[in-house]
Amino acid sequence: MPLFKLTQKMSPAGDQPKAIQGLVNGLDNGMRHQTLLGVTGSGKTFTMANVIANHGKPTLVIAHNKTLAAQLAQEYREFFPENAVHYFVSYYDYYQPEAYMPVTDTYIEKEAMINEEIDRLRHASTQALLTRKDVIIVASVSCIYGLGSPEEYEKVNLKIAKGMEISRNELIRKLVHLHFERTNADLEAGNFRAVGNMLEIMPVNEKTIYRIGYDGNVISEIIELDPTTRAIKKNYETIFIFPAKHFISTDEQSKRAFETIKAELEARLKELEKNGKLLEAERLKRRVKYDLALIKEVGYCNGIENYSRHFSGKAPGEAPDSLLEYFPHTPDGKPDFLTVIDESHVTVPQLGGMYAGDASRKNTLVEYGFRLPSAKDNRPLKFDEFEKRVGQVIYTSATPGEYERKNSEKIVEQVIRPTGLIDPVVEIKPVTESGSYVGQIFDFIEEAEKVIKKGERAIATTLTKKMAEDLSVFLKEKGIKSEYLHSDIKTIDRITILTDFRRGKFDVIVGVNLLREGLDLPEVSLIGILDADKAGFLRSETSLIQIIGRAARNVFGRVILYADVMTKAIDYAIKETERRRKIQIAYNTEHGITPKTIIKKIHDITDELRSEHQKTVIDLLKIDKNMMDIDPKKLIKEKETVMENAVKELDFETAAILRDELIEIKKIYESTKVKVKKVGKSVRKEKGNK
Repeated sequence: MPLFKLTQKMSPAGDQPKAIQGLVNGLDNGMRHQTLLGVTGSGKTFTMANVIANHGKPTLVIAHNKTLAAQLAQEYREFFPENAVHYFVSYYDYYQPEAYMPVTDTYIEKEAMINEEIDRLRHASTQALLTRKDVIIVASVSCIYGLGSPEEYEKVNLKIAKGMEISRNELIRKLVHLHFERTNADLEAGNFRAVGNMLEIMPVNEKTIYRIGYDGNVISEIIELDPTTRAIKKNYETIFIFPAKHFISTDEQSKRAFETIKAELEARLKELEKNGKLLEAERLKRRVKYDLALIKEVGYCNGIENYSRHFSGKAPGEAPDSLLEYFPHTPDGKPDFLTVIDESHVTVPQLGGMYAGDASRKNTLVEYGFRLPSAKDNRPLKFDEFEKRVGQVIYTSATPGEYERKNSEKIVEQVIRPTGLIDPVVEIKPVTESGSYVGQIFDFIEEAEKVIKKGERAIATTLTKKMAEDLSVFLKEKGIKSEYLHSDIKTIDRITILTDFRRGKFDVIVGVNLLREGLDLPEVSLIGILDADKAGFLRSETSLIQIIGRAARNVFGRVILYADVMTKAIDYAIKETERRRKIQIAYNTEHGITPKTIIKKIHDITDELRSEHQKTVIDLLKIDKNMMDIDPKKLIKEKETVMENAVKELDFETAAILRDELIEIKKIYESTKVKVKKVGKSVRKEKGNK
C-alpha cells in the first residue's frame, strides 16, 4: 500500500509527466541533487506532489518566507487530505529576537508571549514525525534553528492507558514534569485542571480535551471532549501526551546543567572583571542567577534555549538539534527523507546566510553581558551542517541559482504549462516624462484603470518601502483602491492583504520584492515594474524573470518595464520570456489548446495563525462596528468602563480582550479624524480659490 495517497482532480499534462518521471528516476538511482526548472504557472507544486507520492518517503519542503510556506502547506493539504501535512515556522519568523544595539544602548528583549497557534503547529509537526511515516512538513528557512533533542522529547512522552494504576497526584506530577501548567480557569494548550476525581488535559498539538476518569487509583476512562461544546467525541483505551516544550530534560540533565552553567558564569565573570567590564559582569550575574533559580525550582526559564548546550551535553561549537533531526534516519544514521527546496534561487542563499546573521547578534549580547558565551551555540545550522543533515534534495525554481546548477546531477525543465497559458507580453516604456508622455507613474495609473474596469488586478513594484507606501497613498488619492506590501508588515496582516486582494476588496498592490517569488495571484493581468533599468538585486536578470512570471497565470497577462536604458538584465529577461512564449505557443498549436486563466480557490489561512484572543477581538470589532460609525467617543467610554469593571472583578482575560479592542477602536477613530480634517482643509481651500 502506498505511503501517500494523492487526491487529484486532474492528470499531469504538458511537461509534467516527463518532469515527474525524470525526477523519480533520479531519486530511484540515488541522485543526491536534482533541479526542477519550472516556469511560473507550470504547476511545480503539483509535479512535486506526484514525485512525493511516487517516492513514498517523509518529505520536508522549505520555503524562503512564511507567507509562501503557508500557501504551500494549504496546497499540499489539498493534494494529500488523508496524510499528515503540517506547517512549521519558528518563533523567529514572528517575533523580534533578543538583541542589543550598543550605539543607542538599546536592549530588545525577546517576546515572552508565544502565539499559541504557532506553538501548536510546531508541536503537531514534531509529534507527527515521531509517530507516523506519511508526513510532509512545509517549513520556513528558520527550521534550521536549534529545537531540542528529539530523543529526549520522545523519551519523556507520557502513556496514559485505561486500567493503569497511577494515583491522580502522581499523574499531576508527571504532567508538571512535562511542563504542563495547572489551571482552574478555561483550558488552553499545555494546561490541565483537576475536576473532582478527574483530570482534564489540553495537549499542545491539537485543540481538544482529554478527560481522565478515576476509580480509586486506577484510570477508569479516557474520553475526548470538544473544547467548546464539551460534547463527547471519542473514548480511548490509550493516549500519549508529549511535552509542552521542545526543550525538555531529565532531572539528571537539569542537575548537570545547573552545575555547568554556574561554572561557566563564574569563569565569565572573572574574565569580564579582569577586562574592567564591571557593568557587564553585574548584568550577567543578575540574569543568570535568576535563570538558575527558576531552573532549580521548575526546571525551566524563559530563554532556556540559550543554555541548550548545557542540557544536551554537546561540545562548544557542536551543531544543535533542529527539525531535521526529527525526520527518520537509517540505522547507520543517514537521512532517510526527501527535501524539496522551493524557490531555491532565494531559499539556498538564505539558508547559507542565517548563521552569520545570528552569530553577529549573539556576539553583541555576549560581549555586553546579556548572555553567557554558550548562548552562541543556540543557533541555526551552518550551511555545510545543513548539507550533511539532508539526504536527497530537489530544488525548484524558474531561475535556479549557481549553487543548484553546479551541484545538480540532473536538471529537469518544465516550460510547458498544462493550462496553455503563455508568458506575458512584455513592453518597455520610458521612466521620465517627455512631450505627450506622462511618465511612469501616471502611465501605470492609466494602464491599471483599464484592467480594473475589466475586473482584473494590477501590481506595481518599486525599489524601496517608502516608494511603495507613497505610491499606494497616491493611487488612493486618484480613486484607485490599493494597498502596499513590504517586510515591515506583520505576517498575518500580509496574508490578510493578499487574500483581500484576490477577493477584490482592492485592485492594486504596491510592493518591493515580496511580490517576486512564489505568490500565486491568477487575478493579476498587469504588472508595472517601475525603474526597471536601475542596476541591483531587485532588477537583476533573475528578479525580472520572476516578476514577469507573476502575470503568467492570467490569459491577459501583460508586463510593462519602465526604463530609459536597455540594461543587460532587461535584454536577457525579454529574450528568455520570448523563448518560453514560442515553446508554449507551438505546444498549444500542436494540441489545439486555447489558454484559460487559472481559477484557484481563495484560502484564508489567517484563522490558522490567529490565537483565540485575536479572533475574539476581531469578532468584537465586527459587533461594535455600528456604534463605531455612529458615536465612537461614546463607544470608547463604555468599553473603558467595562474594562475597568473586569479588572476590579479580577477577570483579567476579559480585560485584556477589551484593552486590545480599545486600541483598535482608537486607531480607527484617530484615522477618521485625520481624514475629516484633510477634507475640511480641502473644502476651505476650494472656497478661498473661488
